[in-house]
Amino acid sequence: MSNSGMNMRGKIVFYEDRNFQGRSYECMSDCSDMSSYLNRCHSCRVESGCFMVYDQPNYMGNQYFMRGGGYSDYMSMMGMRDCVRSCRMIPMHRSQFRMRIYERENFGGQMHELMDDCNNVMDHYRMSNCMSCHVMDGHWLMFDQAQYRGRVMYLRPGEYRSFRDMGMSGMRFMSMRRIMDSCY
Repeated sequence: MSNSGMNMRGKIVFYEDRNFQGRSYECMSDCSDMSSYLNRCHSCRVESGCFMVYDQPNYMGNQYFMRGGGYSDYMSMMGMRDCVRSCRMIPMHRSQFRMRIYERENFGGQMHELMDDCNNVMDHYRMSNCMSCHVMDGHWLMFDQAQYRGRVMYLRPGEYRSFRDMGMSGMRFMSMRRIMDSCY
């Protein structure tokens, strides 16, 4: 089995009301549409693993990274509306991390290869923009502000030719962080 295929089971429980009250929905894998399970979501508990939650079905819309712990009023705390419509479990990865970032779409312009976190693309690489990337190894979070702040996008291994075509138009990714196995 490859290292990227190794993963422990994750578990997240969503609750309709604050403080882990009301109807709940337990999820141990990806779920592309949770609307048939819950009307709203105001709290959740990540019992194991790490997850990305999305405010639209099919892993679209705003994304939020969730690691182990309880979020008793998660939606208000993160500025989300009361809807979580899909979630994706992030598999454990124990091998190296590698990603190439490009200044322009379709892998154009400056290119830099990352194997570690980068808290500020502008300072480290003198890149004013990051419009495409190729994730070779590992799972990464990209942030639209330096120092791992702001809106986030989850990337797993693959080619990402245009962030704009992925519904991320207007976002400039300014920092990147590896998702380490500390989630598990």
